[in-house]
Amino acid sequence: MLPHAPAPPAPVPHASVPPHAPAPPQLPHPGNANVGDEPPEGYTPTERDLPVINRGDTVKMETVPEPRPVNGEGRGPLFVVGDVHGYLDELVAALAAQGLIDADGNWAAGNARLWFLGDFTDRGPDGIGVIDLVMRLSAEAAAAGGYCKALMGNHELLLIGAKRFSDTPVNSGAGTATFQAAWLLNGGQKSDMDRLQDVHLQWMSRLDAVVEEDGHLLMHSDTTAYLDYGSTIEDVNDTITAILTRNDADECWDLFRKLTKRFAFRDEGGAEAVRELLTTYGGQRVVHGHSPIPYLLGEVGTEDGEDGSGPVVNGPHVYADGLAIAMDGGVTMAGKLLVVQLPLHD
Repeated sequence: MLPHAPAPPAPVPHASVPPHAPAPPQLPHPGNANVGDEPPEGYTPTERDLPVINRGDTVKMETVPEPRPVNGEGRGPLFVVGDVHGYLDELVAALAAQGLIDADGNWAAGNARLWFLGDFTDRGPDGIGVIDLVMRLSAEAAAAGGYCKALMGNHELLLIGAKRFSDTPVNSGAGTATFQAAWLLNGGQKSDMDRLQDVHLQWMSRLDAVVEEDGHLLMHSDTTAYLDYGSTIEDVNDTITAILTRNDADECWDLFRKLTKRFAFRDEGGAEAVRELLTTYGGQRVVHGHSPIPYLLGEVGTEDGEDGSGPVVNGPHVYADGLAIAMDGGVTMAGKLLVVQLPLHD
């Protein structure tokens, strides 16, 4: 266990699907649960059967290691991390396996660049511990000539909203909803809320939503909804920061709702949706989290995988004519927490 991170509480069971929502057999925990009897506009939960995408459609790739400069000059190698969702121990193991942290949990990668794609909390046992680790590594990486940065995920918006607005009714588009109810239905952990401090809220509220690194357009959600917030990366990030600063419950709910959308790149027209984002914001490939790879592939099994039918994730999923890279390995459904060096080569 990391000396700098608080010991995680005992694992908390994943949030169950509300009684009114029929649960298909043998589905692992979905993406986002519904709020109310009807899905609010913009919700695209994964608690449903998905068309199976042939495994042959998956582009096979391998990571080609880049030499790390030994003189401390220049830009170091680029790494990305998929959705963590409170699984601190798995995150520590994955970072150590890539040589990004040492046995004591300290930054060990010199001038390497590390981006987290969002969704640090909910469902797993120690979301606040994850945020504390990322904040500490950010300082340590900067001191070593590299950096560790993070993007805004929909679960950051959810936790911010639950803390700020609690049971305040919001205009959901399908009846009354609250951030508190949505947070609980989507894996909110009381232990995280009890330990949530102003410094965590301030850090989450200032996260960017979109960045471009080495031709990779990094974002949390596989949606084109980012286009609603600006025609440049700077505009999108400034607009979302301004929304959170204004602290209006309905406006924050609308932002959360839009960044909860998913699967924009998966089916027919998916490659064109990616191209629209790349044309607008730049880059040659989109790299995202949010939608678990087992669901993008149509592979669904039991939640714990004990019968051997659980999801098997060996690495990122490249799809949409090779223009999109999915990084959510499904750690909440006995999948894998992915920490990967870019670029990927087919």
